[in-house]
Amino acid sequence: MRIDVLTLFPEMFESPLSHSILKRAREAGIVDIALTNIRDFATDSYRKVDDKPYGGGPGMVMMCAPVFAAFEHVAALHPAPPRTILLTPQGRPFTQSLARDLSTAERLLLIAGRYEGFDERIRIGLNAEQISIGDYVLSGGELPALIVIDAVVRLLPGALGDADSTAEESFSEGLLEYPHYTRPETFRGMKVPEILLSGDHGKVARWRRQQRLERTRTYRPDLLPPDKP
Repeated sequence: MRIDVLTLFPEMFESPLSHSILKRAREAGIVDIALTNIRDFATDSYRKVDDKPYGGGPGMVMMCAPVFAAFEHVAALHPAPPRTILLTPQGRPFTQSLARDLSTAERLLLIAGRYEGFDERIRIGLNAEQISIGDYVLSGGELPALIVIDAVVRLLPGALGDADSTAEESFSEGLLEYPHYTRPETFRGMKVPEILLSGDHGKVARWRRQQRLERTRTYRPDLLPPDKP
């Protein structure tokens, strides 16, 4: 997979992309992540990328010309047409299901905005999807873009050491994950459930399934279908 990111702050991505799963996936050639500074495509000596909104109001709005120029330059760098995404509070909620959908794409192009948002013609003209990571407002789209990248890359074949690692995680099958334990068996009076020490894989699997249901019912009942109150 290739992931391109258009941003005003490419340096914000450097450290997260250089550690752990993302670093290993890049080094293994599982994903190619390229960062492009939108400001490099400004046409004036001040490298201006924003302007006052028509109709008045607070803040500044990202201008069409630099974003379109950056997009067209980057889109031409790879033969696969990109699935283009704007990171914006107005977007479709980002979920594990959407992450899995995005992980099947050959190429993603994420556009991280700043200021009061994008000129609406950017969304229309680039035929871009809009994705939101939650019902709150951040200073820009860089952190949401990193979240999308992390969630998507770890789903790519070979990105995780264990191919089954994502199968029972939270939100797979619409349920939260079961509790985990490791050594020692007893810590400050808290004991590992006996069933996990039994060696009976069938019982362990059933226990874990039940724990997923109970946890979801307790903490996120909104995830359960109506037939599982």
